[in-house]
Amino acid sequence: MASTSSFRVKIPRSAPAPESAELEPARPTEHGTDVPGTFITAIPPLPETEMRELEVQAVNPPYSYSRVSYSDRTKEYLYEVIEPQLTAHERGLVLHLKSTLNQILGSETGNLSITDKRSYLRGEVEEYFRSRGVTLSPLSTERVIYYVLRDFVGYGPVDALILDPEVEDISCDGVDVPLFIFHGKYESVKTNVVFADEDSLNSFIVMLGQRCTKSVSVSAPILDGTTPEGHRVQATYGREVTTRGASFTIRRFKERPFTPVDLVLMGSANEEMVAYFWLAAEQGESLIICGGPAAGKTSTLNAIALFIPPTSKIVSIEDTREVNLPHDNWIPGATRTGTGDRGPDGKTAGEIDMFDLVRAALRQRPNYIIVGEVRGRETYTMFQAMATGHTTYSTMHADSVKSMVNRLENPPINTPRILLSALNNVIIQIQARTEKGVVRRLKQVLEIVGFEPETNELITNTVYEWDPSTDGFVFKGHSFLFDKITELKNFTSEEMDAEFQRRVDVIKYLVRNKITDYRQLWKTVAQYYKDPNEVMARIKLPPVVPGA
Repeated sequence: MASTSSFRVKIPRSAPAPESAELEPARPTEHGTDVPGTFITAIPPLPETEMRELEVQAVNPPYSYSRVSYSDRTKEYLYEVIEPQLTAHERGLVLHLKSTLNQILGSETGNLSITDKRSYLRGEVEEYFRSRGVTLSPLSTERVIYYVLRDFVGYGPVDALILDPEVEDISCDGVDVPLFIFHGKYESVKTNVVFADEDSLNSFIVMLGQRCTKSVSVSAPILDGTTPEGHRVQATYGREVTTRGASFTIRRFKERPFTPVDLVLMGSANEEMVAYFWLAAEQGESLIICGGPAAGKTSTLNAIALFIPPTSKIVSIEDTREVNLPHDNWIPGATRTGTGDRGPDGKTAGEIDMFDLVRAALRQRPNYIIVGEVRGRETYTMFQAMATGHTTYSTMHADSVKSMVNRLENPPINTPRILLSALNNVIIQIQARTEKGVVRRLKQVLEIVGFEPETNELITNTVYEWDPSTDGFVFKGHSFLFDKITELKNFTSEEMDAEFQRRVDVIKYLVRNKITDYRQLWKTVAQYYKDPNEVMARIKLPPVVPGA
């Protein structure tokens, strides 16, 4: 476990000393609002006079905070982790406590919840102080306990980064190199957290392996796993495969999944497109979301999956748990790595891959199958499932329908083009740079209309398209989904338009009230499936016409 002296949080020399910080109130910013300073943790001055403070956020109040600033000199952002500043005496106590607790703590804490572990450790530290006659002020005690809990229960030097909901990825490139994060607002940003020596970084990698229930060593220097919280970890140990020292990338698991309302609020789609996805999900239309890295494919997948009818059985299959659904009849599955050498089939003993899970899912009689990302032989089985009536959602790396087809047809996927006609919808999602900065947009929403045997080409219809000049979305005039629903439900064109408009009105209501909590949003969607008139009455809109 890395100690508090084994990494640097670059607090400037001009920062107030810890003892004087106890009397420092929250200080005003240039905008006249209070920064969340505390008696335990002081908010220090900016590292450079040329820097402008953009925001200060409480991460784990009253202990840790984050500050994002911008340097006019270097034209770069800086993300600072601000934690309690320890005196030399307090720092020595933390080191001694951690060494002692490592020896006396038994396995009885292994099955405790995070909250219980924190309470247990706090009690052990307080009892240690009493039994040894150590006298500290209440504030000093809190600072010491914070670092003990952070390193034993949390994630040490990167704990504040993991707790910050705006941080999507955390990346360490080696020893004595500043950590970088991918921030929800500011993208790739350098931080003030640095692992200053090789031993502390290697110890941290070992700790990550333990959290993922994996071993990492000189003989097996690559770690690929998932923490109990669902964070995806990829790491290397020592200088065996990375010459700048150990490295790691942590992709944070979002406890609050992306919702359809988030899609609209962030400008990735509009209300009409979301209502279209709702109808498609209800109708059981299979979907693949294509895009480049960090385009937001999985987030969009999770948002659309919230429209799956509440009575449906869902099986999700992922390398790392990212999909989070409120449905009761949902089986979330994840792959598992094995041990030892690879056999003739290319797999290690005990390994469960995507193909195994997709094949198993077909025996579980699901209505909907969600595959996190297709890239191998599981894709062929997935398309066979589509062809036999299973609605399937997935993502893949491609920037157009043509490149999607090329990837699907060629090794290692090798799916025959004739099977691709079982797919109903394709979404092309991109990361684009606009006047608003870097944004994520659904560039195209397409329908797979059929297969032309003479030319061996898929026939597609573009339903919605993003217009970069206005940063808006354009309906291209026709949807075969609407035609299908009209025929199945014996609707007139007017009744189909009215039903679509009601869905749009519900989405607008949710967006207007900023209902982004997925469980709260789910209640409205689930209730609409049961009693649409009740929902329309609640949001004060015209009721559903009987028979429509």
